[in-house]
Amino acid sequence: MPERTATIASRVGLHARPASIFAEAVSDLELDVTISAADAGPGEALDAGSILSLMSLGASHGDVVLLRAEGPGADEALDQLAKILETDHDPAA
Repeated sequence: MPERTATIASRVGLHARPASIFAEAVSDLELDVTISAADAGPGEALDAGSILSLMSLGASHGDVVLLRAEGPGADEALDQLAKILETDHDPAA
């Protein structure tokens, strides 16, 4: 199963705005995508298309997460999803 790590770039972590942007991108895919803390076991993976799951992950700025997907085009999709997480989506203060 293809996987990627990504470092959360949003200054306040994976909260409502970046979680919403990420979940929308996942929902546009015809793949099952999961997310977990990089050091978590496979049984701790959450549905990456769920805003509530993303926010319950509690990922803060600088945390590393692991994305997994299965299906045609999974490698390319994971590259795009990692870029979303590695972009600061918080407006400048």
